[in-house]
Amino acid sequence: MAPNKTLVFSKIPVGQPKVGEDLTYETREINLDEVPAGGLIIKIESVSLDPYMRGRMRDASIKSYSPAYTLGDPVEALGLGKVVKSASPDYAEGDLVRGRFDIAEYIAFPGEHFERRNLEKISNPHNLDLELFLGPLGMPGLTAWSSLFEIGKPKKGDTIFISSAAGAVGQTVAQIAKHEGLRVLGSVGSKDKLDYIINELGFDDGFDYKVEKPVEALARIAPEGIDIYFDNVGGEQLSAAITHMKDWGRIIACGAISSFSPEGPYAIKNMGQVVPKRIQMEGFIVGDPRFGPKYFAEHQETMQKWIKEGNFKAKLWVTEGIDKAGDAFVGMLRGENQGKAVVRF
Repeated sequence: MAPNKTLVFSKIPVGQPKVGEDLTYETREINLDEVPAGGLIIKIESVSLDPYMRGRMRDASIKSYSPAYTLGDPVEALGLGKVVKSASPDYAEGDLVRGRFDIAEYIAFPGEHFERRNLEKISNPHNLDLELFLGPLGMPGLTAWSSLFEIGKPKKGDTIFISSAAGAVGQTVAQIAKHEGLRVLGSVGSKDKLDYIINELGFDDGFDYKVEKPVEALARIAPEGIDIYFDNVGGEQLSAAITHMKDWGRIIACGAISSFSPEGPYAIKNMGQVVPKRIQMEGFIVGDPRFGPKYFAEHQETMQKWIKEGNFKAKLWVTEGIDKAGDAFVGMLRGENQGKAVVRF
């Protein structure tokens, strides 16, 4: 048996998770000599930290699209790894794989779990940085691509407003929108992030929501209104966007990270505007047939080409070491990341 450092879901958090209380580290044992039936032993090299993971830290009786984490079990995340031993004809030692792994140094599972863990080999014809397959070439990128085209239906000349604009999904949506000829606006939580989205990512304008009220900022930077709002946060910014939406506007409801604040969810009081403005507002899950599966091939081909040609900027927020994974996760929820949050082991 070998030691296997693991991040464990120990307690259901109230508000932001607390490392050492809700999330704890344990060194567990793993058998690296015996491969489960038809399965693999994988050395995990990096994992993705994403807001949806906070939604899984709940009582199991509360149903949702993604199952609750089990108390006492490892925290699961999308990750990259290398096969160290295989009992499967489809995978060989040394293969690079992506899937839903434990946040741990190693993981072993049988072949019957491949589908549940979304296991796949990485196709990397352009020899790109592998961790990009956790960001713009992974679930966040596919989330951005599929929902923008399926719900947003962008047209050249449209104005799009993106909240959490410096995050993994936000910065991807923005750059796709620029390729489509849209005017791109964003909100962030610091001056550094505002400088980043405007000067590096090419946003047309933006604001720091900690300095300027969203409803006032949008009146300033979008005086003619918004065609598309890509909502990553909910709350006050959603309310402000509704106020400034044009008739027939589209709201892509991707996330509501502000609802996890200690103060609780923000009350939206202007939903009555949705009807007279004929606003389309739709939530989605990237695994829904109309989204990820429909757009996967197009997303992979185009995004890999853009990155290879230097026409897409993919910024990663990398934390080194599994023992920093919990703090990095909480930091991501607080908006400390600039780019895709990744923990490298």
